[in-house]
Amino acid sequence: MLCAGLVFIMHLGFATLETGLTRSKNTVNILVKNTFILCVGILAYAFFGFGLMYPGDFNGLIGSAGLGLPIGAQGLTSAYADGGYTYWTDFLFQAMFAATAATIVSGAVAERIKLGPFMAFSFIYVAFFYPIVGSWKWGGGWLDGLGFYDFAGSTLVHSVGGWGALVGAYMLGPRHGKYVNGRVRPIPGHSMPLATIGVFLLWLGWFGFNGGSVLNADPGATSRVLMTTCIAAAAGGPAAMYTSWGLWKKPDLSMSLNGILAGLVAITAGADQMGLFSSFFIGLIAGITVVLAVSFFDRVHIDDPVGAISVHLVCGIWGTLAVGIFGDMAGLKQFGLQLVGVLSYGAASLLVAFGLFYALKKGVGIRVHIEDEITGLDLSEHGMHAYGDFVIDDTH
Repeated sequence: MLCAGLVFIMHLGFATLETGLTRSKNTVNILVKNTFILCVGILAYAFFGFGLMYPGDFNGLIGSAGLGLPIGAQGLTSAYADGGYTYWTDFLFQAMFAATAATIVSGAVAERIKLGPFMAFSFIYVAFFYPIVGSWKWGGGWLDGLGFYDFAGSTLVHSVGGWGALVGAYMLGPRHGKYVNGRVRPIPGHSMPLATIGVFLLWLGWFGFNGGSVLNADPGATSRVLMTTCIAAAAGGPAAMYTSWGLWKKPDLSMSLNGILAGLVAITAGADQMGLFSSFFIGLIAGITVVLAVSFFDRVHIDDPVGAISVHLVCGIWGTLAVGIFGDMAGLKQFGLQLVGVLSYGAASLLVAFGLFYALKKGVGIRVHIEDEITGLDLSEHGMHAYGDFVIDDTH
């Protein structure tokens, strides 16, 4: 229950990080999206998702324990989860993970997506798609039977959200003025303090995200997971900072912050199997990779205002594959199983995300009018300012 609360705090971290790395004229819109995702994500997972993700005995591909929360006779007794926690705790903890997958998409499509279509996408993704593919591993499905390993969700949560973010950013197109005459035009965020607060809140929340995934209070197992998680995060930040320093002659704060997140995402798949040195190298490589990935996506004109695709998709893939390199069963066979999982989740996520965004684009449209984008979504979508009488000129 404590860890569920820590993962809940991560949504405040996502909200402040995303707000800080975007322009002030879109702040209200971003906060509304993050608030909506958490509220509706919990409800969608309660009424549909939980039963789909943990269907009990099923064919390994898709099944359901029923709508709502069918607690069962043993749900509140020590017979449930070997007495480690109750059915209600299980649901609350998993619901926070489900909402996180949709939150990842929010940052990549920020500052130009219509609110209504985004809400529709988020609901369907959390209520149906994420739970079904999540059951393939965590629900005892076909990937679990093969031996694919993902301790706390580098692929199941972060890459699934990252694939959706990639499709959304691609189908929306870049923000107005981002790429001019083939060159990248930086659009800085309006509050680096908010972004920094967001990353520290996320790091705090990861104590619950990974620590709670031990699924009991064993001090040895839990403390090991928290150690590996922190080592990877601590390695990712400086790795990203020095990489950006080498490439652009200045240490970039936003890259350093995303380096921390990259380390956290990468270690999540195997946090319970790693030691000091393996955690360090996983975080180090993630920190370097995230800077290169951000640069790559800019070169191909996929506009991601907060670097969500690079952090959650690219480093989620790296962390999942790293289990086959550094984990307890490291070797060619385990690496191959990890690759099968990465490709399977990638193919399913691309197919569903593209289908959803395409249907919404053809049906109601997904991008705001150019005039509304220039004015800012706070006024055009919500009719209010985030900062009252204090106005920042970021209409570019």
